[in-house]
This record gives sequence, structure tokens and C-alpha cells, in this order.
Amino acid sequence: MAARREGLQIHVGGKAAVGLFALSLIGFVTESQLTQYVQTSLDYRQPYLIFYIVHSSFAVMLPLHLAFLAITARQSPRELWLQLTSALRQHLSPPGVRPTEFPKRRFAWLLTVLTIGVTVPGLLWFIAVSLAPVTDITALWNTNAFFAYLLSVRVFKLRWEPIRLAAVVLATLGATVVVYGGSSSSSSSDAPEAVQHADANTRAPLAGDLLSLFASILYGMYQVLYKLYAALPSDPEELLDAEPRAGAYARIPSETELEEDVVAIEPAPSITPPFGLYPNMLTSAIGVCTLLVLWIPIPLLHVFGVVRFALPTTSAQVLSIVGISITGVMFNAGFMILLGIWGPIVTSVGSLLTIVLMFLSDIIFGRAASTVTVWSLLGSGAIVVAFGVLAYDMVKRKHPPPGIHAG
Repeated sequence: MAARREGLQIHVGGKAAVGLFALSLIGFVTESQLTQYVQTSLDYRQPYLIFYIVHSSFAVMLPLHLAFLAITARQSPRELWLQLTSALRQHLSPPGVRPTEFPKRRFAWLLTVLTIGVTVPGLLWFIAVSLAPVTDITALWNTNAFFAYLLSVRVFKLRWEPIRLAAVVLATLGATVVVYGGSSSSSSSDAPEAVQHADANTRAPLAGDLLSLFASILYGMYQVLYKLYAALPSDPEELLDAEPRAGAYARIPSETELEEDVVAIEPAPSITPPFGLYPNMLTSAIGVCTLLVLWIPIPLLHVFGVVRFALPTTSAQVLSIVGISITGVMFNAGFMILLGIWGPIVTSVGSLLTIVLMFLSDIIFGRAASTVTVWSLLGSGAIVVAFGVLAYDMVKRKHPPPGIHAG
């Protein structure tokens, strides 16, 4: 990777990454609100069909990004495509082997795993939103930060750092406080009519909460595995304390070099496509895979009476699903880019800020100010503080004090 221990530089990502982070947060909050709105207020309870439409929409990211770069960077789509395929070919080829042909089988396997990794927790989330209050679902979903941290320490062989551990635990506790601290208020008889209506239409809160928690664990695992196997080695990251992998960047010596007792170890030249292009390619590939494969259960489930599918019948339903698709693409595309830049720990904790935004949006748009409790305020504050601590730690590692080497 852009060097795991020696020579590794942390990059906050500049204005582009910060702006992308803000758009991702807004995208997730809007997607959550619209998803519950269409399934409760508009009574269009088709979670699998909505999921299929939204995730198939991921396919638009690569064409849009290529078109944007072709206009702004004055590079032809063919040049950009060659950069992309070259980087992918190099990334998927076995270590020490000079890539000659595109590794189709490895790419197909990677795409299959990524699609499953996004599909299962995503589908569980869509189902959970139709069963439990959206604030609870958002809070439980975002506990993936804790699981992402535990898995990151294990997979990347990190040191247990008190600051990071405390920040992740604080953020997780904050999410829990928001869920259980506000539960009594949200069900009170004097809650606003809009809140009562939403609660009345959530049919199985416990089942929805459990599905969301399970989806959170799976998504935390997906984040870590994405960083480990899918992200380009040249992607900057914050994992400075990872143990160097044996043989990383090593070129297998030729027979002539072995006979001459000369072993050449040199860094493999890295090919880095423009910012965000590679993860957007993977996002689009997941969308295409979803479009071509995941329609198959729809007629089968319908014919055998397991689920009765129905297309939206009103303009409000159609427009809401379009909005869910747009905001879903915003969130997922941005999140995959940030996973490569910030790594799973900071990105997953950063996504907890969606709880705070959901909290504010419920007050502003749901007229739920009477449901605000001291616990919800404390929980939201804990999440903000935890992310601030991790963000400060990441910036400090990027610019260590004189005489101190990061990592």
C-alpha cells in the first residue's frame, strides 16, 4: 500500500474528501427518511424491490465520473479506462508476477464477494426500516464502527491504542444512548402526530432492531475486507501502526539472478487512477451485477406466494424511490471512496454522525422537538466528540511534531 509502515503518508484527502464525506452523510440521512416515508406514510412496503432498484442504480457512477473527468481533466474516456484497467490488473495479479492479461477470474470473484458484502447488510437494512423506527435503525446500523475497529485490529495486526479504542467505544455508547434514551419519549402519547404515525406503522420494532444490528456486524466486516482486498495498495490510509506484510513489494527473482546470487527487491510501480475513479468503478460493477443477477428472486418469490411484488402506483411513490436511488448512490459511492482514503475505523466512526443529523432532521422536518431528551443530547454529543478525537488523531499522524515519526 502507499507504504504500510515506512514511507506511509496519511492523507485526510483535502477538500475533496471532506466535501465527499459531507455529501455521504446527507445522502444517508435523506435515503433513510425517504425509505421509511415511502414504506410507512405512502404504504409501499416492497423492501426487496426498492433495494434492487437502488443498488442497480450504482451502475451510473463510473459513466458519470468518466464524463466529468473527460470534461474537466481533458482526458479521453479511453485514456482513463486504460489507467483504470491497468491499475486493476496490477492489483489483482499475484505478488511478484508481471501482469500480462486481465485476471478475469480474480475480478469476477472480487466482484461477487463485494456484491454479496453490500447486498446482505443493505437488504437487511431496507427490511428493518419497514419494521422499526428510523432513528433506532440508524443508530444500530452505525454501531458497525465498533465491529470495524475490532476486526481492523485483528486483520491488520494493529496495536490497541487507548485513544482510538476510547473514541470508538464512546461513539458506540453514544449510539446506544440515542436509541434507548429516547425510546420512552418517542412512544409517549403526547408525541407529535407525525411521530405517532410513523411509530404506528412500524410493525415489529424488536425484529427490525435485531436485523439492523446483524446488518451492522456484517457491514463492519465488509468495510475491513474491502480495505484489505479491494482497495488499491496506492490508496492512502490512516493505519500507520499496521505490521508490514512479509514479502510486500517484493519482486520474485529470475533464474539468472538466483544463479548469480543476486536478489533484487524493489517496489512495484504503482498505477494510481484519478481520485475516486477506482472505487467508483467497483461501485458501478456492483450495480451492474445487482441489475443482472438479483432480479431472479423477484418472479420466483412472487409466483410461489412468498412475497407479492407490486410496482409503485402513485407519482409520490415513484418520486420517493427516485430520491432514494439518488441519495443511496451518493452515500455508497462516497463511502467506498472514503474507505480507501481514511480506512474503516475513521470512516465508520464518521458515519455515526448520521445519527446526529437524523436527530436534527426529525426535529426540523418531523416536528419532533418534544421527543428531545437529555439522553439523546448526550448521545449525540458523545458521537461528535468521538469523531473529533479520531479526526484530530488522523491529522496529528499526518503532521507529527518535529523529530517524531508517525506510526
